[in-house]
Amino acid sequence: MSYDTALRGPVAERIGEIAGADIVVGIPCYNSERTIGHVIEMVSQGLWHHYSERDAVILVADGGSTDDTRETAARVPLEPRQERLVSIYRGIGGKGTALRSIFEAGERLGARACMVVDSDLRSITGDWVRRLLEPVLNDGYDFVAPIYTRHKYDGTITNNIVYNLTRALYGRRIRQPIGGDFAFSRACSGYFMRQQIWDTDIARFGIDIWMTTGALITGARVCQARLGVKVHDAKDPAAHLGPMFRQVLYTLFSLMEENELYWKTVVGSEPTEVFGEDDGAQPEPVAVNHAALCRTFRDGHRRFGVLWQQIFSPSVYAGIEQAALMPDDRLRIDIDIWVRLLYELAVTFHLWRSHRYKLLELSTPLYLARVASFINDTRNADSAEAEQLVEEQAQAFEDRKMILIDLWDGSALQPPALSEGLTSL
Repeated sequence: MSYDTALRGPVAERIGEIAGADIVVGIPCYNSERTIGHVIEMVSQGLWHHYSERDAVILVADGGSTDDTRETAARVPLEPRQERLVSIYRGIGGKGTALRSIFEAGERLGARACMVVDSDLRSITGDWVRRLLEPVLNDGYDFVAPIYTRHKYDGTITNNIVYNLTRALYGRRIRQPIGGDFAFSRACSGYFMRQQIWDTDIARFGIDIWMTTGALITGARVCQARLGVKVHDAKDPAAHLGPMFRQVLYTLFSLMEENELYWKTVVGSEPTEVFGEDDGAQPEPVAVNHAALCRTFRDGHRRFGVLWQQIFSPSVYAGIEQAALMPDDRLRIDIDIWVRLLYELAVTFHLWRSHRYKLLELSTPLYLARVASFINDTRNADSAEAEQLVEEQAQAFEDRKMILIDLWDGSALQPPALSEGLTSL
């Protein structure tokens, strides 16, 4: 069923009674009773400490939690000049629909700025409110992306895929394009709200990279805010990140098709302004089951090796084969191989009109192999040294962008037997 609004009637009526607000803070959530109270408390304190002269609305956009998330959210005391709305949004289940309801609330309330934060944050402080909202309220920015201090093995999808592709395709260095915590001007959130994507998979997943890409291609003024350490429910890539890999890549590759005329003209990249200072805090270590990463890659090689050979070029497949023969502590997929692998995978996705999700599913072990390779390369590295490797990788994606364009346009040899490689799935 298609909905013309993500706001339920009673919430819409309450917004009409409130009439106006300067700031809207949205908190998308689902089964977050353990953390939602702390997040609301910190948001409320931050609003009062930094923007006590402004009216604010905190909207908890719930996806139908079966625990006591909504009840917990309703009990947290708020500071003066703040209103609370707790609602189950209408539409496809997912963070995208939750954000749609938040954008709508901001539009109806005439808010100057809108901010969204994840509901599972344990490290959020009141200062996050200022760092995210200040560039919008006082410096004329439209879109604020976060920069967190993260452990070298946290954010592996960002480090190995999303940062690289976003930077190479759209020409801006945004370190965490899918960070989860953002701020927007009224014009920017209004633009997002009016897009016809709410009956698509973006409403389920992929909304973060969709927003970041949309801000870039529309010429919005974009900046980044340092938020310090992000402590949340971190995931072991060996056990939890396969579905996220497929979801994020599906959105990334779909956006490449939609924005083809834009990214083909982009050469190089520019830095993006950063607000805030590094507070020097160190993140908690992230436990990664390296042996499971390697084992899943080798299992994937046994199951999908024949298809990989048909999908990827000989040089890429040779790199995969070589990695499969290496012992765990030396398993390595070189950056050059990884760049070409992702570019060829994007072209395969573009040319193959069906079984696209299956294509990404059979590619998941390759992502896990790249994570295992990154761990081997950085096992004895400190955070700064690991970050330098991430930057070198991103530069390699920039430098080799013509490989992607040539493959995409068919002016160079395309990965062989694309369609034949998937018909047996």
